[in-house]
Amino acid sequence: MRRPDRSRERARERGARLERAAEGWLQARGLAPVARNQHARGGELDLVMRDGEVLVFVEVRHRADARHGHPLETITAGKQRRLVQAARFYLHRHGLSCPCRFDVVGITGTPPELEYTWIRAAFEAF
Repeated sequence: MRRPDRSRERARERGARLERAAEGWLQARGLAPVARNQHARGGELDLVMRDGEVLVFVEVRHRADARHGHPLETITAGKQRRLVQAARFYLHRHGLSCPCRFDVVGITGTPPELEYTWIRAAFEAF
């Protein structure tokens, strides 16, 4: 029997690899990295990137296959609220006042066969 903390550790490592892959994929499409895994009160920001003058908060979601739905379907209203709260905290902590948006990258498949779906401005702060 596996130790639960071991499987959790592997899941974190897999998540970090997928976030790095998404970051590289977005860089190839013109976004510039700013920060990764920013913990804030109420949530975590997977990626913070720049698209010109716009600060982009990117949520990365993965599923090996879409049998149980596409990873983009997992961004609930509650998750959106937590991301908005984390982004506000990030902006405040860094003394920033700039245009922002929330993007979502859904990844399906297993390395090296990954398929990316990018939704720019997936939702707005409310």
